[in-house]
Amino acid sequence: MITHRLVRTWEVLPSGGYSTAWAELTGRRLAARGRAVGLLPEPHWVTYTLDTGDDYVTSRLRVSVDTAGGTRTVDLRNDAGRWTVDGAYRPDLDGALDCDLGLCPLTNTMPVLRHDLHRGTGGGGSGPHDFLMAWVSVPDLAVSANRQTYTPLAPDGQGVGGPRASRVRYSSGEFQSDIEFDERGLVLDYPELATALTR
Repeated sequence: MITHRLVRTWEVLPSGGYSTAWAELTGRRLAARGRAVGLLPEPHWVTYTLDTGDDYVTSRLRVSVDTAGGTRTVDLRNDAGRWTVDGAYRPDLDGALDCDLGLCPLTNTMPVLRHDLHRGTGGGGSGPHDFLMAWVSVPDLAVSANRQTYTPLAPDGQGVGGPRASRVRYSSGEFQSDIEFDERGLVLDYPELATALTR
């Protein structure tokens, strides 16, 4: 089975920092590690590892954040739909397939790949796809259930990533953004959040 190894660095606008992910795609699984540095709301370092099972369903996310106040950690696990946070069962996350790490563009990849949303209006279909996410905020690492909608958009010419890039409309609550993805399902441009510096 072929493994695709990918590296991407983003400038992260809300934190005034940068995020780098080293990812491996094997079959329909994703394994990744990443690091980020930010200045807002306070200077912080983030380190994480992410593993999925089949169909890019999150199995584990481990995150560590260093700030002036010390080090915080969280261990998020999904075992056949039963989510735990640091070993404690979280029934509010039942039904979620994905984690979503705040200010981390990599975690937009799993639902996009699962439903081929980066293929435009082809295999992913043209309608909206609704998801429940296990959302981890940064830098406090609070975990909450978050509902999100991804809608593939028809190609509208050449974007930041060139003719093979595609756009997916992301919305959650009052927030909405048209995210540009490359052919591997990685974020190229996420208005108001992140822009890829490496391709």
